Amino acid sequence: MKKIILITGASAGMGKEMARHLAQDGHTVYGAARRTEKMADLKQFGVKILSMDVTNEASMISGIETIVKAEGNIDVLINNAGFGSYGAIEDVPITDARYQMEVNVFGAAHLTQLVLPYMRKQGSGTIINISSVGGKFAMGFGGWYHASKFALEALSDSLRNEVKQFGINVVVIEPGGVKSEWGSIAMDNLLKISGDTPYGPLAKKISDNVLKISEKNAEPIVIVDLVRKAIAAKQPKTRYHGGYMAGLILFMRKILPDRTFDKILLAQLK
Repeated sequence: MKKIILITGASAGMGKEMARHLAQDGHTVYGAARRTEKMADLKQFGVKILSMDVTNEASMISGIETIVKAEGNIDVLINNAGFGSYGAIEDVPITDARYQMEVNVFGAAHLTQLVLPYMRKQGSGTIINISSVGGKFAMGFGGWYHASKFALEALSDSLRNEVKQFGINVVVIEPGGVKSEWGSIAMDNLLKISGDTPYGPLAKKISDNVLKISEKNAEPIVIVDLVRKAIAAKQPKTRYHGGYMAGLILFMRKILPDRTFDKILLAQLK
């Protein structure tokens, strides 16, 4: 069934692939991002381009109004915009930490607030929050990124219980390793922030390891297919996971004591 879909962070990576494939599936897709020039190629697939900054309230309000005016409603919101601010907790400036939370948490939350009145009115809708396996475990040097994803997971759980009465579904997607520019940007940021501090040697090992295993990361279509399932299901699962090591990591985090899990993570750096 054809849906009206808004995807944030559609200028690259998973968001861009979601926009392309969902449009090809026959849905009416609005791809939103700050870098609209990077979405120009999506127009050939029928994706409608929106300029939107999830840290700017006026930008988000304008985007929602544009969609509702043109389509009458919004069936699916995919909160995909996000990035990884890496660095030792001691080193990361609090201004950077606030911006991490602003994009990954408050942007998603505010956009959700803006679409909910329309979904409630029509008695249906699906909100899909793109979290991470990093919303269930935290490795060193990713503290603020993990904090943002833990928060998104918790908000999703609360929201699910609040809006179920209105026929609205809330779904969390937890990607593991997926091919994108995310890893290289996050690791560049890590070395910029902590590379020349007392944390430098371990930060370098983390960076080298992340970039090394990135060759094994899954193609974005793995996550696109999970989104497809969530959209198509009358009663979707509350969570889906996919991508390199996703299932194994979530399983180990669930059954292992904290210090045992820590040892396994650190053992990868030798």
